[in-house]
Amino acid sequence: MGNASDTSAVFTSTVSKEHDIFMGSLYSLFCILSVIGNSTLLLVAYHKRSTLKPAEFFIINLSISDLGMTLTLLPLAIPSAFSHRWLFGETICQVYAMCGVLFGLCSLTNLTVLSLVCCLKVCIPNHGNNFSSSHARLLVAGVWCYASVFAVGPLAHWGHYSLEPYGTACCIDWHAPNYELSALSYIICLFFFCYVLPCTVIFLSYTFILLTVRGSRQAVQQHVSPQTKSTNAHTLIVKLSVAVCIGFLAAWSPYAVVAMWAAFGDATQVPPAAFALAAVFAKSSTIYNPMVYLLCKPNFRECLYRDTSMLRQMIYRGSPQSEPKERFGSTSQRNKDMSVSTRFSNGQQESYGACLHCTDNAALCHVTPQRTACILTGSTYTEVTVGQLSAKPQAEFL
Repeated sequence: MGNASDTSAVFTSTVSKEHDIFMGSLYSLFCILSVIGNSTLLLVAYHKRSTLKPAEFFIINLSISDLGMTLTLLPLAIPSAFSHRWLFGETICQVYAMCGVLFGLCSLTNLTVLSLVCCLKVCIPNHGNNFSSSHARLLVAGVWCYASVFAVGPLAHWGHYSLEPYGTACCIDWHAPNYELSALSYIICLFFFCYVLPCTVIFLSYTFILLTVRGSRQAVQQHVSPQTKSTNAHTLIVKLSVAVCIGFLAAWSPYAVVAMWAAFGDATQVPPAAFALAAVFAKSSTIYNPMVYLLCKPNFRECLYRDTSMLRQMIYRGSPQSEPKERFGSTSQRNKDMSVSTRFSNGQQESYGACLHCTDNAALCHVTPQRTACILTGSTYTEVTVGQLSAKPQAEFL
């Protein structure tokens, strides 16, 4: 788990044992919901990969970053919370903090770029229509590079990573700006370029979208989805993106407020419980994206329903209980076939081959199909045209 220095008081929790147990329980719930939700969303996106719209690449990237945060942070934070201390030493603490900053900033930057893409498509459709999947992939790569600059900075001694004030997780050292100039510059750049600027861009983008939609419905109607005439595809993506942005910013804003309080105020006056509670809200951000898109986006929801239906059918077919029902079904079908004395067809056999009277002369196959009837007598049947039937039986059949 670590060396002897890891057992020092610096790795001990500064909040109550009950608070840590509560945090560990919530983290466990978040971990389960996030893994299930984001994995399901990625699976659905993989199955419909050939029909993905460019804007949906950012939805997928958001799920990747949320799943990355879940898998790298919560498996370490949960046992530490239940143990009432950080269990994994200084080196893992640095890696934990870097992953938290990387995936958190990637999610926020991803939402920022998504808002710009939505604004481009709705407000400037002439340029928005030229936005392709290759452009989306390039922007996704830029999102990761942008987040990596601030995640790697403390490892290069621009800022510092350290234990959180509540003692069971690691993040940026918010106390360092009180005594170190480089740490202060890092916090200022982080606050401006990774919180103020993204939030401003998101707010302005969706404000322009709202004004454009209200001012001219025609700009939106140019993007009507061919599958759903009553719902505009881009408008739906905008609405869902707004919902995800609100959820993400609501989750991270408490932590940003507490962190700025510690960085630019008197750090000793910030209670550790405030950091702990803000961290709980921040980690809940990983469950919003799959909930919104899987529950509210029609094509994602339909694909999910289709996949689960196929899974249920596979499980049902493989179960022992299904075999008697299948035998009973086949027997009842044979009885049903024997009980029907006459049936009508559309002039073609069920095997989709040639019609009955075309075996000797293929040229007859080009005539207009006639309605035929199959007469079952005992174990044999013959197929004749309806016109060959007597008048009375024909009226009864019709």
